[in-house]
Amino acid sequence: MIYLDNAATTFPKPETVYKTMDTFYRTLGANPGRSGHKRAVAAEKEIEDTRLVAARLFGIKDVKRFIFAYNATDAINMGIKGLLKPGDHAITSYLEHNAVSRALDGLERKKGVTVTKVGNSMEGFIDPNDVKNAITPKTRLIVLTHAPNVLGTIQPIREIGEIARERGVVFMVDAAQTAGVCEIDVDALCVDMLAFTGHKGTLGPTGTGGLYVGERAALEPWREGGTGFEPASLSQPDELPYKLESGTPNTVGIAGLRAGIEYVISRGISAIRTHERKLLQKLITALQDDKRFVLYGTKDVSKKVGILSLNVKGYRPAEVGAILDQSFDIAVRPGLHCAPFAHQRLGTFPDGTVRVSPGCFNTEEEIDQLITVLVRIAEQSSV
Repeated sequence: MIYLDNAATTFPKPETVYKTMDTFYRTLGANPGRSGHKRAVAAEKEIEDTRLVAARLFGIKDVKRFIFAYNATDAINMGIKGLLKPGDHAITSYLEHNAVSRALDGLERKKGVTVTKVGNSMEGFIDPNDVKNAITPKTRLIVLTHAPNVLGTIQPIREIGEIARERGVVFMVDAAQTAGVCEIDVDALCVDMLAFTGHKGTLGPTGTGGLYVGERAALEPWREGGTGFEPASLSQPDELPYKLESGTPNTVGIAGLRAGIEYVISRGISAIRTHERKLLQKLITALQDDKRFVLYGTKDVSKKVGILSLNVKGYRPAEVGAILDQSFDIAVRPGLHCAPFAHQRLGTFPDGTVRVSPGCFNTEEEIDQLITVLVRIAEQSSV
């Protein structure tokens, strides 16, 4: 199979991820922080070692402010619902994944939170001035994607973060598509909360992720329960990370996440992004002047991560995806990509687009094969 659906989840994983997880379950496998025996202590050390590695990846100085989550959706809900109160105002964009859009919509319908959406550019960028102009005295949160999963366009996070600091608003970034692919420093970018998932650019397993919680973001717990800390108290601990980490964690997944992040660091984020941009440029160059194809968003790969949404005239996206899969063993993702507002703005709703997302293990030869097949499909169109 030629796997080009890395924006959904990266595949394959580095060999070290498989080996680390196998070794963990065979030799440790205990419940961390719940017992005093050697295996439980070793399991807890695995979690704290991963916390250190993840903090280093994002420039987090206080490692206790890195909270483990089960994916980006979990982290986003933890941040949004832990912060916003009735009467608060939030700013977001039309580019967001449903993890953001649905969480905010639920608070708007049920809790009296008001929401403003910005971002009308067909190229796929948010104008910082639009964000600035949307701020009101009741604005408590700005929550935006670093790079949307439909277009992959990298947003001006630093500029928006500076606006949020100037106006005293908490700034949350969804880094699901950029963690491990773009250099991220939460302090340099003025980010108060950063959510990411472990199974994409950081090359870890599913069921992992995390949330950075800065000093300006005081959150109520998203879930409550056992933490292995202050077990005699009925109240959730106030101390981070325990305040926001309840229940038995996905320790084997966290071990795999550490291995994935360490692989990314050793290979180099810049090198990985350069490779993905090279593959993307090859695809764009081959298709952008062919009138049988529609390519969405900016074509400037220096402003994108490894994502390209396209359509073949005369075909529905689902048809193209099925042909690629069933006839040529090429995996892409057709549809709305859990981002309906983005597709409404692009004019691709309700069918969506065909999303191609090469990763660090794809080759130029695989992109050549995809191009050949897409051209063959286009040749059969009646349009």
